[in-house]
Amino acid sequence: MLLAAAYYGAAKLGQTLQYTASVAAIWPPAGVGIAALYLWGIRWWPGLLLGEILVNAELLFNDSAIPLGSLLGQQAGNMAEMIVGALLLRRLIGPRATLDSAEQVGGMLTALVAGTAISATVGTVSMLAGGVIGDGEVPTFWRTWFLGDLSGTLVIVPAALVWVQRLPAGARPIRTWEGGLLIASVAALGVIAVSIDQSVTYVAFPALIWAAFRFGMRGATLAIAIVAGAAIGITAHEVGPFFEQPIDDRTLSTQVYIVVTAVTTLFLCAVVSERARSAAALAEAKRREDERAVEERHRIARDLHDSVSQALFSTNLQTRAAQKELGRAPMREDALAQALGAIADLTKGAQSEMRALISELGRDPVEDGLVVALTRHARTLEAQDGLAIHVAAANGEVGLDPQVATQLFGIGREALANVMKHSHASTAWVRIEAPPDHVLVEIRDDGLGFDPTARHPGHFGLESMRSRAAEIGGQLTIDSTPGRGTVVRAEVPANGDRVPGGA
Repeated sequence: MLLAAAYYGAAKLGQTLQYTASVAAIWPPAGVGIAALYLWGIRWWPGLLLGEILVNAELLFNDSAIPLGSLLGQQAGNMAEMIVGALLLRRLIGPRATLDSAEQVGGMLTALVAGTAISATVGTVSMLAGGVIGDGEVPTFWRTWFLGDLSGTLVIVPAALVWVQRLPAGARPIRTWEGGLLIASVAALGVIAVSIDQSVTYVAFPALIWAAFRFGMRGATLAIAIVAGAAIGITAHEVGPFFEQPIDDRTLSTQVYIVVTAVTTLFLCAVVSERARSAAALAEAKRREDERAVEERHRIARDLHDSVSQALFSTNLQTRAAQKELGRAPMREDALAQALGAIADLTKGAQSEMRALISELGRDPVEDGLVVALTRHARTLEAQDGLAIHVAAANGEVGLDPQVATQLFGIGREALANVMKHSHASTAWVRIEAPPDHVLVEIRDDGLGFDPTARHPGHFGLESMRSRAAEIGGQLTIDSTPGRGTVVRAEVPANGDRVPGGA
């Protein structure tokens, strides 16, 4: 009933400026019907049918010159217009569209043109068949009907799409001093445009442009409605340049003015919205790039700690040992030579690590696979420090996402560095397994062990391993007992991170 009342009220509004007894210069009910069926579903068509029956019943009662058959044909065309228009809208722009792109505005215009063309065609044929119009009047009659319905839909449908769906949020920008000034300016310029006999209809466009740029689609649709209402109201009161024209030209001028105003403003607003989204997307991309730069700096810091920092730490220990030997009397030359030799080896190793890190910044350390990378690293440590490291991969090479493989390699490298630095172990074992549901990297040694529950101030290595595991959604566990060695396990669930075809 409410929808029927809205449809009937919109029809009475449209009849304030009529071309004939059955065709108005602008027909808002078409927009009400299409918007209602688009927003709330086709099942609401009975309300529109009831409103259409009320309008035609009043028309039939007041003007017996229109046959009942012609009115029924007109009614069928109007119902087809609203149903087809709503279905095409959903098809072309999707549900809950906000008209914030030129593509959506173009899709809406296509749907409205198609729907109104159906109504104009069926209505014209009905009037021709009923003898209401003659053959020579068909082109003008069809044009007036088509432009009238199109004008009504271009005013009502966009406003309904952007206002009804989010009314509180949409009204907030308008409820400001600038919004009030916009409404007053649009109304004033809209009245001036069609109330002066000179051709100054373009004066309303600056206010429409202001609405499109500053208030988005909601402000633009409100401005369109105000300008259209001013044009219809002024002309209906026998004032302005449109009224001075013959009836055919008067109606055509009003319709074209409304259509051009609406289409131009809607497309302009859509382009402005697209530009704003592009600027926001660019700012977001820059923010993500900054975050990635920070993450990369953190990764480099971890890599420096895991490689060069370890060698420099050992170099510092050997340097202190050499200094102690220099302070002894008598000085043990063999111990001093041994310490200096160790310093030379460690310095050489630090240089190698630095070269490797510099090279790594330009290449992926695990590009040949996680197992190959850990094996290569283990061989390098064996050659430098003499620690026996056994690498075992029960499933062969493991296919992983590059980020996951890089972080697991970093955990393994840090764990082996801790073995050499703290455990005094003679042997270490590295195990890589890849059952169907997860990937496991385990580093075990036969060293002194430590208490993993105790606090270790400044122990960046443990925090580095934990942060690496957290970044890839894995779990890091450390099992160690003083005097019985240490076991470090990093487990990562598969969860699609493994590369298809990997073991």
